[in-house]
Amino acid sequence: MYGMVNSAIKNLILENFGQETWEKIKEDSGVEDDIFISMKANPDKPTYDMAISATKVLEMELGPLLEAVGEYWILYTAREGYKEMLDMFGKNMKEFLQNLNHLHSRVHSVMPDLNPPMFECQIEDDGTILLHYFTERPHLAPMVIGILRGLSKRFDEPAVIEQIAHKAEGEDHDIFKVNVN
Repeated sequence: MYGMVNSAIKNLILENFGQETWEKIKEDSGVEDDIFISMKANPDKPTYDMAISATKVLEMELGPLLEAVGEYWILYTAREGYKEMLDMFGKNMKEFLQNLNHLHSRVHSVMPDLNPPMFECQIEDDGTILLHYFTERPHLAPMVIGILRGLSKRFDEPAVIEQIAHKAEGEDHDIFKVNVN
């Protein structure tokens, strides 16, 4: 993962739970400050370690934590100077989801060591969006749910989001059903 994910986790914790809680999570996970360089690819282990430590310190399940991180991630990246880049990939949720792979390609051109997920956006006849999520990284589907919630807020388009296929339950990828109202 790249450092901006780690920075988002850190800032989410700081904003919502304070410095003391962040220090406990940092100490428990053994993370080093160099994993917070925004545009640097890092091993996944410190990010997972940080998330697991956060679940212990905050006494919360991993799924809800990752959902909160995903939602925060969208709003955080726009605040951290990436708003214009995000704007290039869609003026509404549907367009943005259809362009996720283009966004990741753009980021990959700057960070060739990045191993981004792949998405397939399928628009049903009734306008429902089926977002197929392919990744080698385990346990991140809840983060995608949070990202979708963040996009719903970003575009001011209320959406009902449901995971309808689970890689963790034997499927080859995750699928999210998105109904934009």
